[in-house]
Amino acid sequence: MEHIAKSRPQKARTIRLRQPRRRPVVLFAGDAQAVLDECEHLRDRLLFALLLDTGLRIGEALGLRHKGIALADRQVNVTPRPNANRVWAKAGRSRSVPASTELMRLYADYLNREYGALDSDYVFVNLWGRPHGRPLTYSAVYDLVERLRRCTGIDFEPHQFRHSYATWLLRKGAGMESVKELLGHASITTTMDTYEHLTVEDARRTLEAAGWFTGREVRL
Repeated sequence: MEHIAKSRPQKARTIRLRQPRRRPVVLFAGDAQAVLDECEHLRDRLLFALLLDTGLRIGEALGLRHKGIALADRQVNVTPRPNANRVWAKAGRSRSVPASTELMRLYADYLNREYGALDSDYVFVNLWGRPHGRPLTYSAVYDLVERLRRCTGIDFEPHQFRHSYATWLLRKGAGMESVKELLGHASITTTMDTYEHLTVEDARRTLEAAGWFTGREVRL
């Protein structure tokens, strides 16, 4: 029976090839500006400016409270917590993100010109529809996105503002560890899997600009 046993097919371990992660879609600066400029209300402009300036997730932005914006320190503090509009902070980790003076000024203008004396803890609320004063929901944001798509002709998603923020940081020389903390990723592996291609492409671009591939004396 030995020869029969030897001829039986043996179970082979299945080899699973790692699927390449889709590269993040980044907005051109002109497209991001067009979306901001098309916003009719300061609230809407502030929302997309916040995503672009700090890299927050849309759920983090919609769950943001006024006490999370430190005007004097120019930073936004993200705190995971239950929210009345059922949005959530994905990684469940608190973090503080530096913000620009322009974003802080836009926030102050929004409070003075649109928010007024409304009594709410939430930054982004329903100001022109019902129920008035309730925190903005995902569906309300995507209705806004659909309108802006039609007006600008730009097929964008809110998450692309976050990708644009991370891409800008990396192209300006920020390290992966710093970007990981600013984005609130639980693991640096997530950051690297999503944005590692930038370091390779940008390094190639830098070398080409320096004539490394075309003007070298050494032949390989």
